[in-house]
Amino acid sequence: MTGSCFAERLGHFLDLTEKERAALARLEERERTLKRGQMLRRENDGSDEIYVLRHGWMMSYVYLDDGSRQILRLHFPGDLIGSSNIAYRDAAESLTAITDAVVCPFEKQALRTLFDDHPRVAALLFAVSQAERVSLTDRLASLGRTSARARVGALLLDMLHRIRFMRKDVTNSFELILTQEEIGDATGLTAVHVNRMMRALAEEGMIERRNGSVTIVDERALAQASAYFNRFAELDTSWFPAPRG
Repeated sequence: MTGSCFAERLGHFLDLTEKERAALARLEERERTLKRGQMLRRENDGSDEIYVLRHGWMMSYVYLDDGSRQILRLHFPGDLIGSSNIAYRDAAESLTAITDAVVCPFEKQALRTLFDDHPRVAALLFAVSQAERVSLTDRLASLGRTSARARVGALLLDMLHRIRFMRKDVTNSFELILTQEEIGDATGLTAVHVNRMMRALAEEGMIERRNGSVTIVDERALAQASAYFNRFAELDTSWFPAPRG
């Protein structure tokens, strides 16, 4: 990916000016390469760094008192990750690469300059963070109130929509890089239960699985069965300030 992948992602919501794109690109001037399974940051570590994910998949998660892991969010190219460091000195969650990945670290003080010079970008980042919060709230409600089948279906749809967001060549199929254990850690299920639910969705004609990829056969039906809402489909940008310069 050339240029700024962060600007490319945010540009889906707003027609960014060249100055705004250049300011976002400055956050990606440094790169750090990670191998699959490598931890970038551990929960409770002190750090002032935030990251733009440039290549690969990553996940944020916490460990519970019983030793189990809860995956909070999957991260794809263009995502801002480790953003809890905006509010805290110590990390609120761990970050690990699901695939080989490249991240662009920057000090959170860089946001001060970005927000001073480009308040419209600040407004957009705030709106996107609220969409992410609502999406996480949906997942919390799903874990507490929906069936195992619905949880797995919602996770598959979320992955499809977010991959499709940055890759125009993706229609209704994607490579399922997550293991069944990782899907279970994201949905509160065992790997065995995940396998059963994937098989059930396939038998119902909702999805197809082949050679490590998943095809969503009936996207609307799966969304209805999973009580899934794409919270990033449309953001209200009507209240944003005008761009500077």
